[in-house]
Amino acid sequence: MKFFRSRVRRTQPSPVIRAAELHQAGRYAEAEAQARAVARSRPDARGELLVALTLVAVATGAQGRHAEAVTAYDEALSFCRESFGPDHLQTLKLRSDRAQQLASLGRYAESETETEEIVRATADATDEDTRLVAAAATNGLAYALNAQGHHVRAEALARDALTRMTETHRVRLVLQLALARSLNGQARHGEALAEATTAGELHRALTEGRPGPEAGAVDLAAGTALLGLGRVAEARARADAGHAACLAAFGPDHHRTQEARELQARFDPA
Repeated sequence: MKFFRSRVRRTQPSPVIRAAELHQAGRYAEAEAQARAVARSRPDARGELLVALTLVAVATGAQGRHAEAVTAYDEALSFCRESFGPDHLQTLKLRSDRAQQLASLGRYAESETETEEIVRATADATDEDTRLVAAAATNGLAYALNAQGHHVRAEALARDALTRMTETHRVRLVLQLALARSLNGQARHGEALAEATTAGELHRALTEGRPGPEAGAVDLAAGTALLGLGRVAEARARADAGHAACLAAFGPDHHRTQEARELQARFDPA
C-alpha cells in the first residue's frame, strides 16, 4: 500500500527502513528484532511507529508464531484506530492481515467473518490501494472458505477478484493460488494444475528467484493436483520441494510448512 511505502520513504534514514529491508529479504527474525526496537523507542512520527508495529506482526507471523502475531496485530490495530480511525484504509488492511493469522491458527469461521466485513467495506473501491486491500481480503475469505470445504464459493470469489485485477501484483498470485486450492478441493485436478502452473510463472516474475512470502505455495498446489491426477512421482517431488522451501523460509511451525508435511504424509500414511 502507498500508506506503508510513503511513510517509510519520508523517514529515511531510519531504523524502520532497515527493518523493512530485512523483512523483504526474508530475514524475518532480524526484521522482528529491529522493528521491536523501533516500537520500544516510540518515535514521534505516528506513521513510523505504525510501520514498526505492523512489521513486528508481519515478521512474527512469517516465522510461524501465529498466536503471537495475532497479539501483535491487536496492538498495531489499537494504535491505528486511535491515530487514524476505524475506517482508515490501513486499519482495514491490518484487520485483513490479522484475519489470515486467525486462519493459520485454524480459526476459520472467525477469519471468514472478519474478511467478509472488509470485502463489504471495500466493495465500491476505485483507487488502487483500496482495491488491493479488497482483493487481499477476498483471498483471505477464499482461504477460510476452502479450509471449511466451501470450495465452490471460494472458486467464484477468486475468479471474480482476478477479473478485477488490472496489474501484476502479489495479490494476483495469492488469488491464483486460492483458485487452484478451490479446484483441488472439488477434485478438478487438471484445472488446478493449470492454475498452479500460471501461479508459478507469476511467482517467478514477481520474486526474481527469491523465496518471498509465497515460498512453497506453488509446489503444494501443484503437488496436490498431480497426486489427484495419479502422477505420484511428480507429486512427491513437488511436495518435497514445497516442504524444503517452507522450512527454509519460515521454519517448522509455519502453517504452510505444516500443510507441506500433511501433503507428504499422503504418500506415506502411518
